[in-house]
Amino acid sequence: MRIAIVDESASRAAVIREGLAALDDCEIFVVTERRGLVARIGEIGPDIVLMDLGNPSRDVLEEYFAVSRVLGRPIAMFVDESDEESIAASVDAGVSSYVVDGLAPHRIRPILDLAVRRFNAFSRLQSDLAEAKGKLADHEVIAKAKRILMDSRGFTEPQAYSELRKTAMNQGKRIADIAEAVVTAHQLMGGK
Repeated sequence: MRIAIVDESASRAAVIREGLAALDDCEIFVVTERRGLVARIGEIGPDIVLMDLGNPSRDVLEEYFAVSRVLGRPIAMFVDESDEESIAASVDAGVSSYVVDGLAPHRIRPILDLAVRRFNAFSRLQSDLAEAKGKLADHEVIAKAKRILMDSRGFTEPQAYSELRKTAMNQGKRIADIAEAVVTAHQLMGGK
């Protein structure tokens, strides 16, 4: 596992590193410079990012939240103090674990495990949602194409679907792709 520790303080980063000492087969990278952070983390390609921000200002938090939105990796963020607004912003930014006043070596491993599990669960939910939205869009375009075929060719609903299905099979395409082509062609011919 590749772990990036982002901390401007080498001593605080050492606390996190100490908490990861028992982990076998992992590479740890410490990033102490805020400038070019996204590019540096992109070069590292970590499996998880642990950020220790101490007492960050609102601007610093926003900067790190921007980084977390881009990464698409589990992120555990450690801060000394917080408020509800910062916690809400961190959740919106995709931070998997937001730990207030909890930087201690013995707590790092459980927090890392939680961040990974929470990130994976959230990713599955997002994937399921995207799949459901895709299926809904497919159903909508198929329904629209069936209506076009029923209106223009006098087909019944089962006949229209059968025609879409047969064409899809003959062309080795999905029914939704054929339906999209029917809808597009209809629109080009002045239909609504």
